[in-house]
Amino acid sequence: MLVLLPPSEGKASSGRGAPLKPESLSLPGLAEAREAVLAELVELCAADEEKAREVLGLSEGLRGEVAKNAALRTAGARPAGEIYTGVLYDALDLASLDAAAKKRAARSLLVFSGLWGAVRVTDRIPSYRCSMGVKLPGLGALAGHWRAPMAEVLPEAAGRGLVLDLRSAAYAAAWKPKGEVAGRTATVRVLHAPTRKVVSHFNKATKGRIVRSLVSEGAAPKGPAELVAALRDLGYAVETQAPGTAGKPWALDVLVDEVH
Repeated sequence: MLVLLPPSEGKASSGRGAPLKPESLSLPGLAEAREAVLAELVELCAADEEKAREVLGLSEGLRGEVAKNAALRTAGARPAGEIYTGVLYDALDLASLDAAAKKRAARSLLVFSGLWGAVRVTDRIPSYRCSMGVKLPGLGALAGHWRAPMAEVLPEAAGRGLVLDLRSAAYAAAWKPKGEVAGRTATVRVLHAPTRKVVSHFNKATKGRIVRSLVSEGAAPKGPAELVAALRDLGYAVETQAPGTAGKPWALDVLVDEVH
């Protein structure tokens, strides 16, 4: 099982660990594309703070994020699972998993990123600010920059099992499973059970809990149909509509009563 996650907008501080070693990151086929984004982002943020703020869409209160980006090559690095924070990651709570569940999470979770493309939760990265929606002056829109290298690397990373795609639209634009891989991919919406309306905040929390449940219980669904069964066994209310044609992802709706 491969679980595709969005990053968090906010991130923990880098700390005082050893600096980034790009060659140590998972998915080495993305190395060249990573270096291109890293080089332009560092140069932009070191050279022109105001232009960098404009490009990155940062408010005056987030001015410090520009200096953080300028120092990415020398900043301390921590496991990505510690860097990413926010509602989904709070609900997932990787740190409190037992040893076996942490190993499963390390194997199966892949976090998408405007800067890194995609990383495992055990990959050591510095804290940064660069969303997939950014358009760098040289490279252009990051989602477009990542499409070709992702198309080369991600099918192999997906292996022969289930792909559980929990990404937001901006990050899904960087790689869309196709063909045989798409046929064993499932996307998830979180709906308010009484109204069938999509929920916002609770959407992220529910997705974090779903991932935690799967890795905690050692669930290993081989495809979307098995995922539906596994989630129902774990106590989730799930509705599904199988794709009408081959090579299309399954769309799952998880129903919740709370919408806060």
